[in-house]
Amino acid sequence: MEEGSIPDTLTLTVSLRGTREVRDNCQLFRLAGLLDAFSEPTFRKVMDKFAEESPKNFVLDLSQIDFIDSSGLGALVQIAKKVQNGGGTLQIVSNPRVTQTVKLVRLEQFLSLQPSVDAAIARLKQS
Repeated sequence: MEEGSIPDTLTLTVSLRGTREVRDNCQLFRLAGLLDAFSEPTFRKVMDKFAEESPKNFVLDLSQIDFIDSSGLGALVQIAKKVQNGGGTLQIVSNPRVTQTVKLVRLEQFLSLQPSVDAAIARLKQS
């Protein structure tokens, strides 16, 4: 996918929808719905596939996620490790619901929560 083109729709699950686009030297994923035990296997499989592609930096926009459980958190940790091991960085755009869940397990620093897509991209440019 070329920079500036229309975002690709991701085939995930009934409860998790999303798009992917390449922007500012990163893969930007905008997700909406539920990141839970039902959607986690498909989500992880799709993210693993894109982790093999360039650019290596990921921004996951979870600002439209309605619910995340421990399965979803586990998937985020695994994706963060995979992206880092591949030489990239992961930034997560959060909302209050996601932030609260991440803070409960004290992963807010590791998962690099950001308030907006612009802030996440600016953070990538700093690193």
